Amino acid sequence: MSEWTIGIIGGSGLYEMDALEEAQWIAVDTPWGVPSDALLAGRIHGVRLVFLPRHGRGHRIAPSQVDARANVDALKRAGCTDLIAISAVGSLREELAPGMFVLADQFVDRTFARDSSFFGPGLVAHVSMADPVCARLSSLAAGAAEAAGAEVARTATYVAIEGPQFSTRAESELYRAWGCDIIGMTAMPEARLAREAELPYALIGMVTDYDCWKAGEDAVEVAAILERLRANAETARRTVIELARSLPPERTPSPIDSALDAAIITAPDARDPVLAARLDAVCRRVFANG
Repeated sequence: MSEWTIGIIGGSGLYEMDALEEAQWIAVDTPWGVPSDALLAGRIHGVRLVFLPRHGRGHRIAPSQVDARANVDALKRAGCTDLIAISAVGSLREELAPGMFVLADQFVDRTFARDSSFFGPGLVAHVSMADPVCARLSSLAAGAAEAAGAEVARTATYVAIEGPQFSTRAESELYRAWGCDIIGMTAMPEARLAREAELPYALIGMVTDYDCWKAGEDAVEVAAILERLRANAETARRTVIELARSLPPERTPSPIDSALDAAIITAPDARDPVLAARLDAVCRRVFANG
């Protein structure tokens, strides 16, 4: 069996594939709250996959109310070694047309109403976010999407907005002027928390629309997004299957596996034991090493 366990955070229908073997729903409790849903674990081509519907089955949870800390912690507790997010995004560039799959490699965080760290008073850590995705995992995901038949862009800057409303035209033009390429509501603080949990992270953005900046295009509407998502869904499922098929049999260590080594600055004898207890999954490796 593969040494990889890939966590997949995405839409409710992403995991509906005949190729998933030994499938079972698992309820996971976390000290941070209730995850968006139970986790669906199974195997494809011998690789263990753990799916989490980000908004819950039936899309019950708005972007600001997604408990990303609970979600990432639950996936860590489930044994995930790496995380891939598959998300709907708007395009801020002419060449990134609806229907394309785009791999984000940088983020601009415009969210403001979400818990963005596992750490805090009594146990302080500062992880590096200079390179917020795992280049190895992102390359594997891009190759899988291409093998699944998608037109793929391998680099992009993702601007994360709070939502749930879409952008104004002025905001859309501002993000374009900043150099952002795609826009969404869910990658942050998800990517930050994955790094704190020492989980390599990659994001596949499925372009659904041109936001509202493009002259001659209708302003983005939910109905159009859902129609495009349905068109992309089968390609996304094939991407997951191709990823499982293409993973190297041996998972060599990633530098992100030890991201906390130089990040925790609170001395062991000064750490808040209550917060430390909540971090039992996130900091399991660090605490085990003293």
